[in-house]
Formats: sequence, structure tokens, C-alpha cells
Amino acid sequence: MQTKKTISCAIISIILFFQSSAAWAESSIDQTVNEAFSWATGWFVNLIFAPLPGTSFPWIVLWLVTGATVFTVYFGFIQFRAIRHSIALVKGDYSDPDDAGEVSHFQALATALSGTVGLGNIAGVAVAVSIGGPGATFWMVLAGLMGMASKFTECTLGVKYRNEYADGTVSGGPMYYISKGFKERGVPGGKFLAGLFAVFCILGALGGGNMFQANQAHAQISSIVGDYPGWITGVIFALIVFAVIVGGIKSIANVTEKIVPIMGVLYVSAAAIIIIMNADKVGWAFEQIFLGAFTGLGVAGGFVGALIQGFKRAAFSNEAGVGSAAIAHSAVRTKEPITEGLVSLLEPFIDTVVICTMTALVIIITGQLTTDPTTGLYLVGESGRIITADGSSGVALTSAAFSSAISWFPYVLAVAVVLFAFSTMISWSYYGLKAWTYLFGEGKTTELVFKIIFCIFVVIGAAANLGPVIDFSDAAIFAMAVANIIGLYFLMPIVKKELTSYMSRLKSGEIKKFDKY
Repeated sequence: MQTKKTISCAIISIILFFQSSAAWAESSIDQTVNEAFSWATGWFVNLIFAPLPGTSFPWIVLWLVTGATVFTVYFGFIQFRAIRHSIALVKGDYSDPDDAGEVSHFQALATALSGTVGLGNIAGVAVAVSIGGPGATFWMVLAGLMGMASKFTECTLGVKYRNEYADGTVSGGPMYYISKGFKERGVPGGKFLAGLFAVFCILGALGGGNMFQANQAHAQISSIVGDYPGWITGVIFALIVFAVIVGGIKSIANVTEKIVPIMGVLYVSAAAIIIIMNADKVGWAFEQIFLGAFTGLGVAGGFVGALIQGFKRAAFSNEAGVGSAAIAHSAVRTKEPITEGLVSLLEPFIDTVVICTMTALVIIITGQLTTDPTTGLYLVGESGRIITADGSSGVALTSAAFSSAISWFPYVLAVAVVLFAFSTMISWSYYGLKAWTYLFGEGKTTELVFKIIFCIFVVIGAAANLGPVIDFSDAAIFAMAVANIIGLYFLMPIVKKELTSYMSRLKSGEIKKFDKY
């Protein structure tokens, strides 16, 4: 009996030893890989997100905001002058189904929006107001309004210089308008700059547009249903994503045109309900936003801190100037490149001006940010963030704000995050695919190889702790903006020529509404 007991104890000890050894090995391998990757790519991440001397303001954000300002002035505040016509184009009033292209104006807008509307609107806004105070919202909106001109510029060029193939498919985006546009204008270096953009686009698509989304979706699902292996979420997502993207942009557009309105209405409706429930505080909330924009109301850095956070989160949220949206908009059915530029400028308005502002209002009016009852200034902790009602931050802060008025909202938020993650993945799969085919050539086999690789990375993203990889892929996405905006500066005279021609023909009546009946 004693012998059996001894043997049993020995077996259990061996099992425990191997289990602990396996756990240690797994942890050790993960840690080794993460440390090695961080060491190899850390310089690149630090370079892209390096702050300007003496500030915490990343130079890449200034690069994006400066570009947006230049395009706003150069095109005579086109985002305000043409917004009514932009809406008419989205409605299909000027759409001819016989024009070259694969998707409608609305489908192109929905596909591009699905790539930008997401966690940045939920978690990003919460981060901005918890660090920069309510005033960050003002600068966020301003940056969003200016970013509309960047989207207009890049998406017009995306259609003008796209490749149209005999089977009706198209390929477009910064890779094509930089290489072809530079050659047309006699500017050297176009192919190198376009190739650099394509490489960054592929890395960004696999990381920030894929692994990060899968990882965050799994985190939200497991927080509701309980902890379980991430690879299960990854496999399910991968199968669904593959089923959609294997059909190309038409399949992607058919899905996004349904998902984007659903998730937009779901999220905005919940926010609107809370704002209406607290209608008596809305005026005070806007007062906090305007006062905080120029005084800071006690946040670290004052109005400069609010400005930095607002511009930073807007740039990360709507991706204006990054060039990704131009790839989706290039597939539109139109013979007038400028029309898609006008449609695309609605993106930053919807993403940043509307959705981000509503998120900020909910956080402010539900009292999540604590103030000193005597001075009215916000109470800031040692971390430099405003002390929140329950100590939460990021997506948890947004969830707490909504659940304070609607107890079951965390479940709605979980659904929204999953939809946001899914729609972002399928949109970025298309961006990465077009960069891939630009580098390796068009063809069904080439496309299938990338789609399989993309879906494998969905599983990896959901299952692993990939901090350094995500940091690198985020840096790659914003490195796209360096190549893209350089290209836009050289090619914006071409856009102005297109705009002048189109507007004069529209005014003269040469361009008429299309009779759909």
C-alpha cells in the first residue's frame, strides 16, 4: 500500500514538474521572443513616436496635423464648402452604375470607415480626456475637421491613378499615385517611396489592423463569458474573416455597408440616450470643453496638455493622412476622381467630430472625472491622469460612464468592440492585400497566399501577448503617413486642377444628377 502511495506521489510529482517546466518554458520563450523583438525594433518605434524636444508631443502627430492644415488652406476649406455635395454623392444622386470600379460611393465610405471607427473612439477618447481633461475634446474636433482635407486629397489621387483591369477589378492607393504621379511630374524617387509605403502598409495590416484587433476582441469576450484560450477566438474570427475576404472588395463592401451602420447606430444611440437623460448637464459639459481647451482646468500641462492629447487621439483615430483609406476608396465606381475625394472627407467628420465627441460628452456628464468642489479644477493623481470615479481608464472608463446610466451597457460595448474589431480586420486585409500585390504582382495565387497569411495572424493575435509586435505595427501604420504626405505635397496641384475642373462643370450644369428610375 505504501509502495503504491509512493509511486502515485512520484507520478504526480513528475507530472507537476513537467507542467511547471512547460509553463516556465512557454513563459521563458514568450519573454525571450518579446525581448528580442523589442530590442530589434525598439529603435524604429522610438523614432516614429519620439516627442518634440521639451514636450510630450510626438513629431508624427505634428506631421499629420501640419499636412491637414496645409491641405485645408490650399483647397480653400473644401471640407466646409462641399459637404452638401458630398452627402448627395453618398446618396448616389450622381452615380452611374456603368462607370469603372467595383463598389458604390456608400460602400467605399463604409469600408474605409470600418477601418477607422473602432477602439480609438471608445478607449482613445477616454485616454485623451483623462490625461488632457475635457478640453482635449475641443482640439480633437479641430484636428478632425482639418483632417477632412487630408482624406479629400489622398482619396482623389487614389481614384485618379488606380489600375483598372479587364475583369473589372481595380488596384489603387498611395503605392500607385506616388509611383505614377511622380513619374508624370518628373519627380525622382517615386518607386522607392511607393515601395516603402507598401512595406509599412503590410506590416501595419498584419499588426495594428489584425493582431491587435483580435487580441482586444478576445479580451472583451473573455471579460463577459469568463477566461478561455485565445486561440479559440482566433480560429473562429479567422474562419469568418477568410469567408468574407476571399470574395475580394465586393464581398468586404457588402459586409461593411451592413456592419458599419449597425455598430454606428448601436453606439451613437446609447450615447444619445445618456446625453438626453442628462440634458441639464450638456451646457455645463460644453463649457468644460471650451474652458479646458484654453486653461486646462487643472490638468497637467494646462491648455498645452489638452491640445497635445486632443491632436494625438484625433490623428490615431481617423488616420487622415495615413493613406489607408485611399486604398478602399480607389475601388469606387466613378469616372470623376474628385467625387470620391469629396465623399471621403465625411470620414473624419463621422469618426472624430461626431462619435468621439459623443463619447467625451458621456464621460463628462456622467461625472467620471472628479473635481475639487471648491475650485472646480480637476483632481490629478501622481500618474498625471485625472482621478476618475472608480479609478478606471481607457475602455474601462468608457464602459463605466455608460453603465452608470445603463447597467447592461458593458454587454452592448462587448458586442460593439467585437464588431469594430471584425470590420477593422476585413478592411485592413484589403489594404494589406493591395500593398502585397503591388510588391509581388497581381494574381489569384498571390492574393490567396496573403489572405491565408492574414488569417494565420488573426489566430496569433488572439492567442499571444504581443506587446512589442503591436508597438512595431502601430509605428508602421504611422510610418505610412511619412511616405504618403510627402507624396501628397508633390501631387496636390493635380488635385486642385481636378477640383477646379469638376466644380466649374458642376456649376455650369454639365454634370447632372443621374436618373436612377
